[in-house]
Amino acid sequence: MNLESLPSLAPVAEQCRERIRNEQHTGPTAGLAAGYVQANLMILPKDWADEFLLFSQRNPKPCPILAVTEPGQHLVPSLGSTIDVRTDFPRYRVWRNGELCAEPLNIRDLWRDDLVSFLIGCSFSFEEALLADGIDVRHISAGVNVPMYRSTIQTQATRRLAGPLVVSMRPMRAADAIRAIQITSRFPSVHGAPVHIGDPALIGITDIHTPDYGDAVEIRPDELPVFWACGVTPQAVAAQARPEFCITHAPGHMLITDIPNTRLAAL
Repeated sequence: MNLESLPSLAPVAEQCRERIRNEQHTGPTAGLAAGYVQANLMILPKDWADEFLLFSQRNPKPCPILAVTEPGQHLVPSLGSTIDVRTDFPRYRVWRNGELCAEPLNIRDLWRDDLVSFLIGCSFSFEEALLADGIDVRHISAGVNVPMYRSTIQTQATRRLAGPLVVSMRPMRAADAIRAIQITSRFPSVHGAPVHIGDPALIGITDIHTPDYGDAVEIRPDELPVFWACGVTPQAVAAQARPEFCITHAPGHMLITDIPNTRLAAL
């Protein structure tokens, strides 16, 4: 995908980023800045970056790349003229040798000249289209973070990177689930169509009411759980691959870009 450098033409998105940058908003970003693409984050040292790019190419459902920076570059003009990956996520996760060791609100003090940032498409971006079609997005209506689970579906490995697919879940009636497949198939740059519908046990989820990340949501008697590939997958992979150092977003705490969601629609 070729995204041209954008002037700051998205005041709502920029206002949200300013609040995040000033640490006035430190929570999940689902439903914020409606109309604008949100992004996951993976930051790795240069000696891991080429392999992570290959991993993403082999796993486009969980890792649809929106932008990649040069080593040491912390601005991302292709996604917004003022975006700074060190400050513009509400919460970060710092990993050392596969272990989560901190969740800071900014990473200025951790920045290094060899770090490469990968901005990855997020399913929050297609939720606007679901809502516009009258489909309830439960975590938004409930005011909580989206539930996410480590599945037994395995990613396509590279030499050092391998691990389970993480999925996000939204409960829907069967008719809405069918419509959701049609809608989200138009957005391959933000995970596209679901990877599983129905029985969670078939993808290794033993307790749907206890997500590995995010918050549990109500699943009503007439609803099915619908699962999408999730941009938290690189965190599960990093925990298994154990790179010496990496930084990610906290699950559900995304970057709000200046890219309109409509620009990512395939049709």
